[in-house]
Amino acid sequence: MDIGLGSASQHKATNSTSQDLGSTGIIVFSHLRWGFVWQRPQQLLSRLAKTHPVLFFEEPDYRLSEEDEPVLVLEDTMPNVTVAQVLLPPSFRGTAKRDEIMLEFTRAAVDALNVDGKFDRPLLWYYSPMEAAWSLGKIEGSGVVYDCMDELSQFRGAPTELVANEDKLIGEADIVFTGGYELWKKKSKQHGNVHFFGCGVEYDHFAQAQDPQTPIPAELKKLRRPIIGWFGVVDERVDYDLLRAAAALRPKWSFVLVGPVVKVDPSELPQAPNLHWLGGRPYADLPSYCRAFDACMMCFALNEATEFINPTKALEYLATGKPVISTPVRDVVRQYGDEVLLADDAESFVKAAETAIRKPDKARIEQGITRAQEASWDGVVSKMEALIERSICAKNPAANVS
Repeated sequence: MDIGLGSASQHKATNSTSQDLGSTGIIVFSHLRWGFVWQRPQQLLSRLAKTHPVLFFEEPDYRLSEEDEPVLVLEDTMPNVTVAQVLLPPSFRGTAKRDEIMLEFTRAAVDALNVDGKFDRPLLWYYSPMEAAWSLGKIEGSGVVYDCMDELSQFRGAPTELVANEDKLIGEADIVFTGGYELWKKKSKQHGNVHFFGCGVEYDHFAQAQDPQTPIPAELKKLRRPIIGWFGVVDERVDYDLLRAAAALRPKWSFVLVGPVVKVDPSELPQAPNLHWLGGRPYADLPSYCRAFDACMMCFALNEATEFINPTKALEYLATGKPVISTPVRDVVRQYGDEVLLADDAESFVKAAETAIRKPDKARIEQGITRAQEASWDGVVSKMEALIERSICAKNPAANVS
């Protein structure tokens, strides 16, 4: 076993040795990588890290050669957030040895960071039900939180054992949060303490797209207008047929998608002179791209993978002050039906965009801006913390996670 502490070793020099019951450590088990796309886990945990040290365990990376020993790398990515990366040989995938190593490395990481007692009884926070199989009952904690942001069992490539692992996690959880209303309805049938918290938004960040002084990226300046834009992960949730048809219906428009391609063969993406797949861009740069958009699109396919989604980008789009056109995803219709234009096929999609660009509905746009202004991530985190304290501290007065 090899442990690379990176900058995490600085904890011993900087942290107090006194017990602070108001700043219990949080161990997070995530199927998403911290540095992938800045979304719900990062928004919530970066705020929780203001008072709680966070140890963020990513799912293993199987990049090692078979003769290599497993490696744990701890990296301080921002104040009070340590990301744990586990490197394994490919043969460990799906094996009991993999789970043993994950448990061993989790304990090692806790030992490395626990110089002030904040990880004596940490809060266990799950995004990945797969990690519940080896960690629940093996890592002592003050409580268990499941933040269910998606119905992962309906995503492409989901492990067959995911449903059973999620049932185990829900059975052990003290509190369950869901990222969507439809998810809340489903999970409420499985647990008695489920709370729906949709997305928040960093309004001031995305409102930069309203400012004429915000620079437009050079790669967009040369494109023909109007520009219909998207940012976010490009995967099985995108309606590629709609995109292909919309690009054909409006060959003089530019359709721009900003975001990494995941679980989809890039060679199979629809191609056209006016379809532009730009790949991922930093979160800090997204307002500049939105500044160039004439309308923002949520071209989601209506399939199993989108049945329960509540897109983070909805409020982010609304904060830009741009018209937003979306396919009728259920949570979008329920939450943003008065702010977002809805279209269920390519023809209605481009017509809605055309109307929104030529004759912007200022009242609808202002209503969207107001919705975004009222939906801060800070407010979401504050409410979630209060519910966690009520759920966990009530059963264990010695634990204080506020």
